[in-house]
Order: sequence, then C-alpha cells, then structure tokens
Amino acid sequence: MPANLNQDPHRLKDEREKILELAIGREVRAHRKQQNITVAELAHLTGISIGMVSKIENGNTSPSLSTLQTLSNALGVTLTSFFRRFEESRTAIHTKAGEGVEMERAGTRAGHQYNLLGHIGSNASGVMVEPYLITLNEESDIFPTFQHEGVEMLYMLEGEVSYRHGDNLYVLKPGDTLFFDADAPHGPEILNVLPARYLSVISYPQST
Repeated sequence: MPANLNQDPHRLKDEREKILELAIGREVRAHRKQQNITVAELAHLTGISIGMVSKIENGNTSPSLSTLQTLSNALGVTLTSFFRRFEESRTAIHTKAGEGVEMERAGTRAGHQYNLLGHIGSNASGVMVEPYLITLNEESDIFPTFQHEGVEMLYMLEGEVSYRHGDNLYVLKPGDTLFFDADAPHGPEILNVLPARYLSVISYPQST
C-alpha cells in the first residue's frame, strides 16, 4: 500500500494561507526546540495556555503583539526574530536547455558530463538540493562508487545502465526511477546502452 503523505502539491492557498501566522509559528517552535523547552514549559513560563501555544506554533491563530512580546522575553530572543521567515525572499532558478554548469566532481572522467542544473544556497526549508544532468558516452566511463549524506533520486532519460546501490544492482532504462539513501556505496557499474543520460537529484540537510 502507498504511504500516507501529508503534502498535497495541488492544494490551493486561501488568501496566502495565513503565511505570516505560519512563519511566526515556525520561528516560535524553532526557538523553543533550540532551547529544549517543551510546549508545557513555555506555557508555564509565559502564562499562555498550552492550547494557545500550540495554535501559535501551528499557525492557527494570529497572536497579538503583547503575546509575541511575552514569548520573545521567555525565549530570550528579539520580537523581530519571529518575522524572519516571512521577510525572507524566495528564490527560483531557471536553467535553459544546454545552459547547465558543467562540474568537476569526484568520479568525473573523460567522456562523462556532469551538469549542475541549478542551485539555491541557504534557504528557509533547511534542505539543500543539487540537480544534475549526467551523460555517459564511453564504455570505460565507470564511476568509483560514491557515498555522501542525504538522499538521491535518479531518473533515466536515455540509454541503459546497471546501477549499484549497496549490495544490489538495478537495471535502469528510460523512464525508470531509483530513489535511495546516498550514504550507501552507489554508482553506475555497467553501461549497457550508450549514450546514457539521467537526472540525479541529491538532497541533504543544510549546514548550520
């Protein structure tokens, strides 16, 4: 059975879906967790009910300035720190066909192209994502296996490769997807049909 997912990519936002309240709530929760304070402890420190603290953190209510001041005093942060996420700019990267930046990474060899399709640095999500278009042109162009933090997704566009992940070997043909924990040794082991092209999307926690 498919897993129950809590994200609906087609859900419409109603009047910006209380973006300010959600941003404030995320910051309150982040500051509370950073100090290892429970919701109950924060409620006790501020005199605000546990239910109200939960509503604020979940973005389900619009707290007054006096309530925010009380929370900022209890958490030892400035009032304006609660608005940081709301004020941050959001970035989109548009890379046109053929304009990806060719990269040199461990494992890159002659006859092998590794094009970075876009990159967003520090961002509010706490996650870094690196999308690459990888092209293999020669039979000798075999990678050493990689190991790195995060998760990776491959989407096969052209050709055919036998791709190793840990102790398993997966034959990837156009339209196939492989999604895996990138901490295990992985890489294309046999180039069955050339040229081979696939998308590689690597995601890992943002460094603090």
